[in-house]
Amino acid sequence: MLGPIVNGVVIVLCALAGKFFVKGLSGRFEEIIKKAIGLSIMYIGISGAMDNKRVMLLIISMVAGSIIGEWINIDKGMNTLGLWAEKKFGFGEGNFAKGFVTASILFCTGSMAIVGAMQSGLQGNHEMLYAKSILDGVIAIVFASTMGIGVAFSAVPVFLYEGAIALGAGFIKDWLTPEIITEMSAVGSLLIAALGFNFLEIREIKVANMIPAIFLPWLFIAIETAFF
Repeated sequence: MLGPIVNGVVIVLCALAGKFFVKGLSGRFEEIIKKAIGLSIMYIGISGAMDNKRVMLLIISMVAGSIIGEWINIDKGMNTLGLWAEKKFGFGEGNFAKGFVTASILFCTGSMAIVGAMQSGLQGNHEMLYAKSILDGVIAIVFASTMGIGVAFSAVPVFLYEGAIALGAGFIKDWLTPEIITEMSAVGSLLIAALGFNFLEIREIKVANMIPAIFLPWLFIAIETAFF
């Protein structure tokens, strides 16, 4: 669990640094930084999605996963949780829920979270999660400087997600093949690209409602392997 713990702690510390030390930016600088972040996130997401090997699987996973997520309304649940925490801890800054939801999705998706957590659980090798912590930390500083302290609270779902994979790595290693990881990561990268759209304010996408899509390649490939 050392890797997930370090990842969570780094996110909190860097988000606090971004909130309380990187400040004083005028509105126009804050706006251009958001646009730069949006373009960068879109590039990261699209380049990661290009690793996909099975386009139809990605499309089916996105559509089916989005329907499931919309039915559950994950976006509403995460925003409600963020607003509750904002009121509970008396932050009152308005962007708390947005920072929490956006950072949580960004930090939890992608292959580094999955593979890094599995290496931590199976081998005690935390190097990938340490590297991810550095990347997440830099992003947390920038995010928190524009979206506030809610970014720091994204460390909670990151720790729970990576911790669950690390603890369950011994049970899932035989089912989480390289092909499945590739396809799951491609879907996750597409969600990251969608976050970029939100930053650029092109069109608001409820990315949280698409989260179930990440896990559907695992299900579809498992069914394919079992029956075909």
